[in-house]
Amino acid sequence: MTSSAIAADFTHVREWVFDLDNTLYPHHSNLFAQIDVKMTAYVSELLQLPSDEARKVQKDFYQRYGTTLQGLMANHDVDPDDFLEKVHDIDYSWIDPDPRLGDAIKALPGRKFIFTNGDRGHAERAARQLGVLDHFDDIFDVVAADLVPKPAAETYDKFRALHRVDCKRAAMFEDLARNLTIPKSLGMRTVLIVPNNFKPTFSEIWEQDGADDHIDHVTDDLAGFLNSVTGKPA
Repeated sequence: MTSSAIAADFTHVREWVFDLDNTLYPHHSNLFAQIDVKMTAYVSELLQLPSDEARKVQKDFYQRYGTTLQGLMANHDVDPDDFLEKVHDIDYSWIDPDPRLGDAIKALPGRKFIFTNGDRGHAERAARQLGVLDHFDDIFDVVAADLVPKPAAETYDKFRALHRVDCKRAAMFEDLARNLTIPKSLGMRTVLIVPNNFKPTFSEIWEQDGADDHIDHVTDDLAGFLNSVTGKPA
């Protein structure tokens, strides 16, 4: 699709909603690798399991509950604040500042939100290191969602009710296709963010993630895509 066609598809949008991890900051930053290690260590200490067994439990919870935290709360009554504080005690210098992305977000007309399954502190630290925090109106985190993660429909309902988002004039950017199904059904423009130079075809992405026809656009260059939206050189 040409830049002019992309711009035409977003002329009505005044509400811009961005996931955080592997969406605003790129997949190659590999920040989640640190969080993943911390989650495994948390499960290992909590359940007194060796690391390899703890990792199996962690991944099982993620698959069944949407987040490791949800599984731990449902099965072991963990303190969510304790979990979130410990797993996000990481080195944010892995993220490279991105002035080009900051300028592209700043140029978007209307309100901008971060909508994340992480907590606010993690989102603030990551976005600040990236250099984009000041361009957002607010952050909707998993705590605001009553610890129910995307892609649960009730979580999107809480977000749009809290911020009075007009979904017919909104766009959502995500790295997980399944998290775009509800936004598409609500009338949002949907954009899937894939890693730079991603090899699989887009049809393979949708087949793997069960997204079907819920994605309007796919890009491996968020800043370039946003510049196309506002009519600036990519």
